[in-house]
Amino acid sequence: MSAHPQPQIVSSDPAIEPAVATAGEDNGPDYTRVRRAVEFMTENWQDQPSLEAIAAHAGLSPAHFQRLFKRWAGISPKGFLQAITLDHARALLRDSASVLDTTYEVGLSSPARLHDLFVDYEAMTPGEYKQRGDGIEMAYGFHECPFGRALIMATPRGVSGLAFADGGEEEEAALADMTARWPKASFTADPSHTGSYAGRIFTPELWQEADPLKIVLIGTDFEIRVWEALLQVPMGRAVTYSDIALHLDNPKASRAVGSAVGRNPISFVVPCHRVLRKGGGLGGYHWGITRKRAIIGWEAAQVAA
Repeated sequence: MSAHPQPQIVSSDPAIEPAVATAGEDNGPDYTRVRRAVEFMTENWQDQPSLEAIAAHAGLSPAHFQRLFKRWAGISPKGFLQAITLDHARALLRDSASVLDTTYEVGLSSPARLHDLFVDYEAMTPGEYKQRGDGIEMAYGFHECPFGRALIMATPRGVSGLAFADGGEEEEAALADMTARWPKASFTADPSHTGSYAGRIFTPELWQEADPLKIVLIGTDFEIRVWEALLQVPMGRAVTYSDIALHLDNPKASRAVGSAVGRNPISFVVPCHRVLRKGGGLGGYHWGITRKRAIIGWEAAQVAA
């Protein structure tokens, strides 16, 4: 087993990156500008700011911003603004408890999940978890995605980790966070390997039920049960912490559920961003509330497509 490496920032192979443009006049990936706009809309959604006001905050002309945002989200800034309002969040929670009781026809999937990422998962045994990753080899790499930079981690059995960062020190922190979860594992920077996963995860056209993404869940028995419940929440819907606790036949475990949701190691794929507070509030998100809003809005566009 190799020694635990120092965090190392690696470059991705552009040939296998998801389609996230770096337009010349943008001075950076789309999400750099989009993040500013999402933050502004998040803080001012009750005022329903105009396209001109949002574009000015992003440092772009209204026409240029409209094109960039539509390219990124698949919907207009106005449509996205509607998708992140409290009323929309409450609509996502409609019949949320029953969502988790739905029987899926194929594993955790069903034909109703037309726009969702199909996943085939396995869980480490309790014995393997207690070994804290001893004997497990993990490749990792940083890749551009619609939500900034994504850290992908993978074992020979499938994807084991996905985190987000916005470059620089955040990437170092994300890598330190993820590697600390399995302190006895061996880690190797291999973006050429993890890049193929990044492309599949963030490209909806590649989400095929006949060829599901393979993931490996590494956690306690309770955490894995919570993450399995999250995999049952379709895109365009949401649940609450108490919904999950009820689904696990442990209605008093909402706080423990919240902790398990926060420790989800495979963000986006295991959709912890689809857990909201009972009143429709966003609650927390390990990789930032702005990013959670961005993911929810992006998914709203996928469902509407």
